Amino acid sequence: MTTRLLIVRHGRTAWNSDGRFQGQLDIPLDEVGQTQAAAVAHRLAQALQRTLERPLAIYASDLSRAWQTARVIQNAIAKAIQPEPIPPLVLEPRLREMHFGEWQGLTYAEIQACQPEALAAWEADWLNHAPPGGETLAQLVERVQAVYHEILVAHPDGTVLLVGHGGALQALLCMALGLPPERFWQLQLDNTGLADLRIYPEGAILNLFNDTCHLERPT
Repeated sequence: MTTRLLIVRHGRTAWNSDGRFQGQLDIPLDEVGQTQAAAVAHRLAQALQRTLERPLAIYASDLSRAWQTARVIQNAIAKAIQPEPIPPLVLEPRLREMHFGEWQGLTYAEIQACQPEALAAWEADWLNHAPPGGETLAQLVERVQAVYHEILVAHPDGTVLLVGHGGALQALLCMALGLPPERFWQLQLDNTGLADLRIYPEGAILNLFNDTCHLERPT
């Protein structure tokens, strides 16, 4: 039994461009993000059409930047595999980004200026220390882990797409690969970066990570 997870981070938002902590605030895609979503959607649709794979489902965070990206992907895949059934889009709140509490909407420099002690404590122990009013990395991992296991139970074979946020998806990948969750920051996922994770009974194999070749312009 093998489950293939095609994992996509959402397209760019204005706050991504500004370097602001978005967390669980509902920031939509900007114009660049919409273009990025279309590009990764086209790439996935073409690839799945070539291999004749039929995705079983698309799971996405219910924050607009993620589900907007997922909707574009769903529409592109639907056109590529017609007249086959369209893979359902499942909005999943547990795939949301980490909640950064009082830091949401601020840049790193602004946080450093107004709450340097809280920032230092958080950076010293992400796993157990939360931003003021936010959640710990351990809490993020707990909810993402629950979704991951439910997806594997629901889809023990076949291909599933997962569209979410950088921190949450990086934590999920650490968990799947048996890495300590504190290492999540070493797995950088750019906007619409694509990862290909194959889950076998013996463990998971990461075949592709943070691939953004669909964003490259011809020279």
